[in-house]
Amino acid sequence: MLLDTDVLIDVALDRRPHSGPSTELLDRIEQSSRRVFVAWHSLSNFCCLVTSERGDSDARDFIAELIRFVAVAPADTAALRYAISLPMTDFEDAMQVAAARACGAECIVTRNVRDFVRSPIPAVTPREALARLF
Repeated sequence: MLLDTDVLIDVALDRRPHSGPSTELLDRIEQSSRRVFVAWHSLSNFCCLVTSERGDSDARDFIAELIRFVAVAPADTAALRYAISLPMTDFEDAMQVAAARACGAECIVTRNVRDFVRSPIPAVTPREALARLF
């Protein structure tokens, strides 16, 4: 599975009601042996958004803790070309799909499932991921 940026931000900033299922999902992932990924570009987006509210040190600490149990999906020119070719209106979402494809993810976990309607990789909410995978 690949975690979309919004899942991480919901946890880091405790955005209720979304933070509940997202926090539980990250806790379950940390305790499991399941391979879970995050896109490279998600981490820079995360850092920019979280730093403004919690400071650079907290944002970096969150990322350091996250990558103890979540891997970064491979990123290269071929993945970017794939993202460009996707019929999605939001390029950042297309980059999430390309990252999910690059790491062999079965699904993209996101709060915004509707943004991935045209994705060849299914999108599920954190709550759905918990029910299906754990």
